[in-house]
Amino acid sequence: MKAKNKMKKLDRLLDQLQTKIPFSDKSNLKISKSSIGWHIDHTLLTLARIHYALSNSDPKDYQWKFNFSRLFVFTLNKIPRGRAQSPGVVQPKGDITIESLSNHLKKTREKMMSLDSMNRDKFVEHPYFGKLKLKQAITFLEIHTNHHLKIINDILK
Repeated sequence: MKAKNKMKKLDRLLDQLQTKIPFSDKSNLKISKSSIGWHIDHTLLTLARIHYALSNSDPKDYQWKFNFSRLFVFTLNKIPRGRAQSPGVVQPKGDITIESLSNHLKKTREKMMSLDSMNRDKFVEHPYFGKLKLKQAITFLEIHTNHHLKIINDILK
């Protein structure tokens, strides 16, 4: 799939996240110990952190290595629930408000737009999946964002 099409898909997922912001205070402990706001903020932090890592990577440092977890998740196009702990750097801290989420989403959208023009050999080091080149990183962001949208939708049921 071309980068522009992948970016459109990611933008649609961000549109879906935006529609959930008004429900940020809602939670359901049977589904998740975290609120909808936490899931939105975590997703936005992940998007921003991966953008930062891609922007600052040196393609010369990339070396492919087989990773079973990456193969599993990318083949299923799904992250199994309750399997992994989010790294601290992408765990929300402080108060999460509708205003803070809206501002965070706006800034994240701006960052995501720049992925279109980024060198395709840029990469990110993922804690579970190893080194992901730009196209794989965007695929991960889609899978990850969709994962949290499914949790949010289950909380809202």
